[in-house]
Amino acid sequence: MLIFMLTDEKQHTDSEQLDGLIQSIAKGDRDALAKLYHASSKQVYGFALSIVKNSADAEDVLQDCFIRIYNSSSLYKSNGKPMAWIMTITKNLATQVLRDRARQGESKDEAFDDFKASAEDRIVLQACMKLLNDESRQILILHALSGFKHREIAQMLDLALPTVLSKYHRAIKKLRNHLQQEEHYE
Repeated sequence: MLIFMLTDEKQHTDSEQLDGLIQSIAKGDRDALAKLYHASSKQVYGFALSIVKNSADAEDVLQDCFIRIYNSSSLYKSNGKPMAWIMTITKNLATQVLRDRARQGESKDEAFDDFKASAEDRIVLQACMKLLNDESRQILILHALSGFKHREIAQMLDLALPTVLSKYHRAIKKLRNHLQQEEHYE
């Protein structure tokens, strides 16, 4: 019980610090923007990558997100969830990238290009990921590829921790079963 209380207290303190940084950005403090970037860029990039599935586009979303934060910080209303606000901006920008791609007829599914594996393994991995729905795929990529803890993913996606855990474990089981069936047929 004490561990849960300490975790909640730390998350509350982190939220207060991020709130303060966003409010300082609204007053024109560029150092606060740098601190906010340092504190949250890993989460923003990982979340963007889980949506756009392309490292170059995820980097663009990351940059655009902090520009948007800088320009929109005066509109920010503190509700104790600054990461939810940041992730909403990230999601909107990443979704716009997907819309632009669709309009141009492009399809960039390169989330696993940086993954240290053979080309054949990356192809198999991409095919397997298509078996999952978007939310399960996001959770799997954020945990396995980007290294986020399940509780961080729950906070980013605004889901309950048990939901994230069950979706992650179901996704792993589904992929494992699919790969075992493929091996069985070979």
